[in-house]
Amino acid sequence: MVNYHTMTDLPAFLDSTRPQVPDLSVPRGVTPFYLPDQPVRGRVIRLGPLAATLLSRHEHAPPVRALLGQALALAAALASALKFNGSFSIQARGDGPVPMLIVDCTEAGALRGYVRVTDEAVIPTDANAGQLLGKGYLAFTVDQGMDRDPQQGIVALEGESLAQMAEHYFSTSEQLPAKIFLAAAETPSGWRAAALVLERVAGAGGISPEMSADLQDEAWRTACILADTLTQEELLDDTLPPERLLYRLFHGEGVAVGRPRPLSFGCRCSRARLGGILEGFTHDDLDHMAVDGDIVMTCEFCNFDFRFPRDSVNGRPGASS
Repeated sequence: MVNYHTMTDLPAFLDSTRPQVPDLSVPRGVTPFYLPDQPVRGRVIRLGPLAATLLSRHEHAPPVRALLGQALALAAALASALKFNGSFSIQARGDGPVPMLIVDCTEAGALRGYVRVTDEAVIPTDANAGQLLGKGYLAFTVDQGMDRDPQQGIVALEGESLAQMAEHYFSTSEQLPAKIFLAAAETPSGWRAAALVLERVAGAGGISPEMSADLQDEAWRTACILADTLTQEELLDDTLPPERLLYRLFHGEGVAVGRPRPLSFGCRCSRARLGGILEGFTHDDLDHMAVDGDIVMTCEFCNFDFRFPRDSVNGRPGASS
């Protein structure tokens, strides 16, 4: 067994040791689809066993785990529709018992997420997203690195469910109609999380030239009505392939399925990353952070403690208090 607390002779900011996190990938995590000659496209997201792994990093009440699972599925659904290099994140901040939620997904489908629960918070077993988050805001951010400014949209938290909050964002910020279904629950196979997202295609792309604006409106309404017949059990059922699920919903519309894409466990923490942060503190700050000769930094995403002996971190000069 590897001991990940064992120190090396390298400076902390050069030690690339990572924790023993799962090397888990779901090959068919994202299944894109569209309705031929109609202004409708979408994606089915199935996290499969990846959901159980991501949601077990912290001990949370079931409603909190469900909220995090839905957010992870939503992040995968929205990120997979974008062309970018970097990360797409969803962040919610409110005044409820869950004051912060953050999830992100890279262009390659690497997922991670974290929720903070207020100390001593009592979570009702039937609490919904609105009750957990309270009043606040929802932010969607695309970060493509230091050489490009992040792109961000922010709206107030509106609705009882995370799906309603996301639809509110699209209707007020993007002006693109979207229908979003999110599900996360503990099943006989463990925790599962999934999503179905429908988007109305802007302009005339992929639409039959004979289709008038009124017919396009009707096609969108029909697709949403058909999607409304989806149940949580169907969405979370590992034994129901996405292609068969889509056929059940849209066979009358001639649904076409694209190439699936993978999703994976995506925490990107490392000793080098956290050690580099410590190197920016003054000697005095580092002395105050040390407990019994060690500085402990915890990755909130994967819940792993990185232990740095105080004498292994140089820091920068600073005035003593």
